[in-house]
Amino acid sequence: MPSTQWNPGAYLTYASERTQPFIDLLQRVRLPQAGTILDLGCGPGNGMPVLRGMWPHAEITGVDSSAEMLDRAREATDDDRIDYVRADIRDLEIAEPVDLVVSNAALQWLPDHRKVLPHILDLVAPGGALAVQVPGNFSAPSHALLAEFASREPYARHLDQASLLQPTHELTDYMLDVARSGWEVEAWETRYHHVLQGEDPVFQWISAAAARPVLQALPEPELSRFTEEYKAALREAYPQTALGTILPFRRLFFIARRPQE
Repeated sequence: MPSTQWNPGAYLTYASERTQPFIDLLQRVRLPQAGTILDLGCGPGNGMPVLRGMWPHAEITGVDSSAEMLDRAREATDDDRIDYVRADIRDLEIAEPVDLVVSNAALQWLPDHRKVLPHILDLVAPGGALAVQVPGNFSAPSHALLAEFASREPYARHLDQASLLQPTHELTDYMLDVARSGWEVEAWETRYHHVLQGEDPVFQWISAAAARPVLQALPEPELSRFTEEYKAALREAYPQTALGTILPFRRLFFIARRPQE
């Protein structure tokens, strides 16, 4: 399947809902004096105001593999202590470890992301921490229906199934992955219930993220057919209510704190 592009505008349609887990993660870091911060998979920079608000004097570097996302982040940033680097997390090299490494809903895009965690831990300075959030929503109708439709013909012939977004793992797996000798590990999960407005809001949500590789790989007329079938299934799974469309979304959090040496 050819490489796909991110649409920062579509992704930011629900910026508040996508940023709230980042806020919840950072509030439990307990590292008020962090002077250097690395944001892995920073996307369009919607988390930077949160980082700056909590660490007003830190030097912050945002890393992402998407040129489109980084362009949007740079446009939105007026802060000479925030820098952006285009790189694959798996190949990232930095001059010296940093006090805080964060990643919000990004690592799951790497099929081998658990194998990358040792490398990421090496980026953390003594006394620092790694704080990660990944979605745990892959058994929900939004993602289960996407996988089901993508496996059907005539769609499947256009898709590289191995390259599609894969389910994340159990929280205990991640805890053990980052449990180095002497490190403190904290983990939890939260199920948000987002209230979305508008027409086909769940499709709008997922088309900007998990469904993006599928939608970009399908040619016409398959794309139009897939879109209509998927939208109809999502409307049935997530009906309109008096509040709007309610989207439950489970997210996994883990923090690994490195001891002082």
